[in-house]
Amino acid sequence: MKKSLPSHLQTILTSFVLFLITGFAFCNIFVSPVLAISYNNVTLIGEDFSHQDLRDASFDHSNLRQCDFSYSNLFGVEFFSSNLDSANFEGANLRNAVLGSVRLSHANLTNAVLEDAFAFGALFDRTIIEGADFTNVLLRADIQRKLCDIASGTNPTTGRETRETLLCW
Repeated sequence: MKKSLPSHLQTILTSFVLFLITGFAFCNIFVSPVLAISYNNVTLIGEDFSHQDLRDASFDHSNLRQCDFSYSNLFGVEFFSSNLDSANFEGANLRNAVLGSVRLSHANLTNAVLEDAFAFGALFDRTIIEGADFTNVLLRADIQRKLCDIASGTNPTTGRETRETLLCW
């Protein structure tokens, strides 16, 4: 003979199960997982990405001329082989970013933190780097010397002098 739970316990158990199901459904509807965004091979001239959290996003092979990335979290973002001519990165977090073979001509890197970024092959023609932190950034030797010629300022986030982070002697 099969024993059943008393009716008041069945009601409580059923209510609890419905509460759990509703709670999980609510979480899945209103709390979406953070996913890296891909903007690869696109033209986004003049777009405003300022003050955004774009961690681990990818902008490889994209035309991002005159885009505004100021004060954005760009940790681990990939810009490989992108056109960043006249882009604004003022105050941006570019730690661990991939900037290989990018064009940063006329770009604004004022007070940006590029610590541990990969920038080998990047072009820095008439780039503003006042207060930028280049700690452990992989650069070609000729580009490093060129940046040392214009380096000035202290990064307000890290407290490091731009010339010291570029190992200018």
